[in-house]
Formats: sequence, C-alpha cells, structure tokens
Amino acid sequence: MKNLIYALFVLISSYTKAQTTGFKTVSKPIDYSRERVRLSLEYLKSHYNIVQNSPTISPKIIVLHYTAGGTVETNYKYFNKTHLESARNVLKKQSTLNVSSQFIVDRDGTIYQLMEPDMFARHTIGLNYCAIGIENIGSKNQPLTEKQALANAQLVRYLTKKYNIEYLIGHSEYGVFRGSKLWKETDPNYFTAKEDPGKDFMKKVRLLVTDLHLKEKP
Repeated sequence: MKNLIYALFVLISSYTKAQTTGFKTVSKPIDYSRERVRLSLEYLKSHYNIVQNSPTISPKIIVLHYTAGGTVETNYKYFNKTHLESARNVLKKQSTLNVSSQFIVDRDGTIYQLMEPDMFARHTIGLNYCAIGIENIGSKNQPLTEKQALANAQLVRYLTKKYNIEYLIGHSEYGVFRGSKLWKETDPNYFTAKEDPGKDFMKKVRLLVTDLHLKEKP
C-alpha cells in the first residue's frame, strides 16, 4: 500500500508538470474501408438494434485496455485487418468484423490515433455503440507504465472536453453495465471475462482525473 501511495504521489507530480507541455497525438489511421463500414453497420444493427447510414457513435464511455503483448506496430497491423482471424471463434460467431480501438498508447506514453473518436470500433461487448477504446501496450506480466498512466489521463481529459463523456472504466469492469439502459447487446450469452488493464492502473488514471467526476458504473 505504501509503495502504491508513493507511486501515486510521484505520478501526480509528473502529471502536473506534463500539463504544461500540451497534448499531442500521432496520427496512424487504420484502413476504414467500405467493407469495414459495411460490417460495422451490420454489427450495430444485429447487436444493438441500431440502424444508421454511417458507422459513427455518440461517445459516453471511455474504456481502458491493454493489448496483452506486442508493440504499437504489431497491434496496428492486427487492428488494420478488416476481418477477424479464424482462431477467434467466439468473437467470429458474432461477426467477422475485426476488433480495433480508437487509440493506442505506447509504453513511453506516445499516443497514436487509429481513427476518429466518434467512429465505431469493436473493443467492448455491449457498449461499442457509445464507447471509445484506448489500448495500452502491455500485459499482466508487463505492467503498464507511469508514462502510460499520464498519457491516458491527458487523453481522457481531452476526450471529456470534446464529447459528452460520463463514464471511465477498465475493460475488466464492463460487466457492471449488463442489465443497465446503456447495455444493448442482443445476445445475452455473448460475454467474455476480462482483467485488463489492471486495478492499480485504473486507480492511477482515476486519481489524475478526479475533478472530472467520471462514473465507474451506471
């Protein structure tokens, strides 16, 4: 506990200094092809009963993830594919649309934007229609860094100013929305347990954006 408190103190000090340097992202767009648009619209219709002409969302939730390994480049190449790989049978039964996210944060805190925040991405069951995904390079055995916590906090702050964001959650926490008005998944059996991005990481990021009063659950 003492170590965590000290780490949080150092993090807050670093964050205060970082605020003076401004906010930057590196544009690294994935291919949002006609096929990806078609599959996204199909997903919105079949999983959320939402029928619309463009794969856009009205963001209300920010979901923090980790990639479970790899680098920015390997994860970018993976997300850039329109269709899911054959090995992901559970997800593929629901749709062949590949998973993705709007942002990736590297271990040094560099933020890469893969698509516009209000474009549909498949990253969190039941909530994709209103959720912005932020992937972080790391895993359970490769804990996320202090620089990533700082970058996530800056990104959350930026997105909250730009959109009507009400909630900030970790991927492991998304199950609390089942049964709420925000949960729109049409298949009651479509759910997978997650543990990313880790409780300590969520504590760090939340502490840095406490003043935004973002909710953890509906």
